[in-house]
Amino acid sequence: MAEPEYVPPKVWTWSKPNGGQFASINRPISGPTHEKELPVGRHPLQLYSLGTPNGVKVTILLEELLALGHSDAEYDAWLIRIAQGDQFSSGFVAVNPNSKIPALLDRSATPPIRVFESGAILVYLAEKFGAFLPTEAAARAECLAWLFWQVGSAPYLGGGFGHFYAYAPQKFEYAIDRFAMEVKRQLDVLDRRLAENEYVAGPSYTIADMAIFPWYGGLVKGWLYGAAEFLSVHEYRHLQRWADQVYARPAVQRGRMVNRTSGEPASQLHERHDARDFETRTQDKLTTAD
Repeated sequence: MAEPEYVPPKVWTWSKPNGGQFASINRPISGPTHEKELPVGRHPLQLYSLGTPNGVKVTILLEELLALGHSDAEYDAWLIRIAQGDQFSSGFVAVNPNSKIPALLDRSATPPIRVFESGAILVYLAEKFGAFLPTEAAARAECLAWLFWQVGSAPYLGGGFGHFYAYAPQKFEYAIDRFAMEVKRQLDVLDRRLAENEYVAGPSYTIADMAIFPWYGGLVKGWLYGAAEFLSVHEYRHLQRWADQVYARPAVQRGRMVNRTSGEPASQLHERHDARDFETRTQDKLTTAD
């Protein structure tokens, strides 16, 4: 029997959890739910994050900066367990009032500089270290345009398609079809762009690639939502070429490991405080949504 059509009330009120995977932490208000200070390590850059696509953008950039020889890009990466509500602690909210990962605190300045929103963190770090963001006007504009393309487009992939296809407690054809169509259009945008360019913003590897890869590269490589076959990602051969090329970079592979709590144990580094952690890591028994 078909579900009865939902008729929205005149005024929406939050009267019950929605029953979805994240019902226990979703709420219509902001601010902290509990008092807890954030830990602080020995490096000036303190990252508070989780190994989701948005978090991976930043750890990829930090690992790329270190690979380029920027020793001041050493960082401490602290795990924020979003399924347990760590992002609503008083300490985290002080760094990011929007309670979303990732959040960065640059303690090399007095007072420390907080940076939140993954795209803003990428720009901040690229400008701080003078790398992966072109300085020539046209190339810089192209890079930033594609960076903000990702910022504006990915919610249709994650909160739209990913939610209704993989996480929603009930599957509805209209919602899945609506967002599947948009995601395939976005994949086509990237595939056409990469048919004519080695990297998304042009001939050089930039923060635009680092922002786009965890979402769209992850999708075509089969890492997101178990939807590769459903979306026929094999059709996008130029996007596949680019995804393989970016993933082949050692810094990208390291960046994907940081703050990761799902997948094979060898792919996880729950916290990162030194480059040696990649060799000496130990696994605890956390279970957190990716």
